[in-house]
Amino acid sequence: MGPMLSSSRTGGTGAPGYQSSEWEARLERASAYALYLHVPFCAQKCAYCDFASWTTRRDDPLMSSYAAALASQIDEARGLGLLEGLETAYIGGGTPSLLGAESLGAIVRNVASLGPAELSCEANPDSLTDEVLDAAREAGATRLSIGVQSLVDSELRKLGRLHDAALAQDRVRAAVALGFDVSCDLMCATPGQSDASWALTLSQALALGAGHVSVYPLMIEQGTAFDRLYSEDSYEWNSDEVQAQRMQKAQVVLEGNGFNRYEVASYTKPGKACKHNEAYWTGQPYLGLGTKASSMLTLKCYSRLRDACRELPPSPSGTARVRLTVLNSKEQIARDPRLSSLRFDIEFLTSAQAAAEDLMLGARLSEGLDPGLVAHARGILPGTGDCLEGLVRDGYLTKAHGRFVPTERGWLLGNELYERLWDLAPGEVASLRQSTMGEDR
Repeated sequence: MGPMLSSSRTGGTGAPGYQSSEWEARLERASAYALYLHVPFCAQKCAYCDFASWTTRRDDPLMSSYAAALASQIDEARGLGLLEGLETAYIGGGTPSLLGAESLGAIVRNVASLGPAELSCEANPDSLTDEVLDAAREAGATRLSIGVQSLVDSELRKLGRLHDAALAQDRVRAAVALGFDVSCDLMCATPGQSDASWALTLSQALALGAGHVSVYPLMIEQGTAFDRLYSEDSYEWNSDEVQAQRMQKAQVVLEGNGFNRYEVASYTKPGKACKHNEAYWTGQPYLGLGTKASSMLTLKCYSRLRDACRELPPSPSGTARVRLTVLNSKEQIARDPRLSSLRFDIEFLTSAQAAAEDLMLGARLSEGLDPGLVAHARGILPGTGDCLEGLVRDGYLTKAHGRFVPTERGWLLGNELYERLWDLAPGEVASLRQSTMGEDR
């Protein structure tokens, strides 16, 4: 007997003349706009990290086996037509650079053959050797997201990072010199960080030549080393007020030096925005491969995936979008890379639920909600206009250039904004979890 469906919640007016047809067309795509590959290996687990990643020796043969399995899955997905017209690809983790020049280069080369305009890799300074840089560039990677986090050595040690500030600066400069579009990823409101040290990190990061900077306040997540250290008390260094102050400081410094914030946590120089990130916030379908990787698929994409994954159930009546998360462990994927062997957590969203989700995600963008999306939502979500006008009255949104745009309050208190938009979604999201045969760790 197949798995049973259960139900659970996942947590205005458009400008005249704007049409919703373009937005609706995104629900009709027959192939993924973006591809995400998850590499779950790290040289050391950071104290704050709750991602699906595991400490792994550099000589562990599992890494090369897993990389080969991802390549096999890419080929199979290509054969299903799921990767036709791919626009962006992102190899994340974990630490993809830990794979080394040969294995990472092979994955990049395989993905590059699909023709995406942007191909990004995550990397940590301690494993981003010259050989890895050269291999990634020659294989076709266009963009690197480098986990700098801080440029103060004492803060890096408290975060559990393996690199120091000098190495991070050297590796970012090396990547820029090779012609990569580089994102310098920074973290604020961390143990030991002060206003002065945060200003130092920002100023030194600006000198490295990266065209993109991501800024994240530290979140103390359940089950992490920081959760065990800090969960019992409230710490001033990570308070909501300190987080807001540090994010505002980053905005002042970065925008004063030619960067524009285009998304809640992301700043870019002209032409350097991450297209893959933008795909997530604008309703484009994407395919995720690798342990714990997530996908957001149209019904047509889901149907193509079912051609290989016969265990996947048919979608319930009224489904417009399907979200899937891979359940198979890294060991299971390395042993058996066939798509038919994958098992998933699955959510089936109606068109109205998908519209509410797109409003919620689109509110992360500094340019505001796409008028076509608003028009689309108004047609299928009663109460959209009242909700948006209420968010304007409460100071979370403002109207500018025909769009509903997040205010500073909406930026800093985003969870309240996103929750109210998601609450437009009617009913419960139908979900199921496929069973797996054993769990490796």
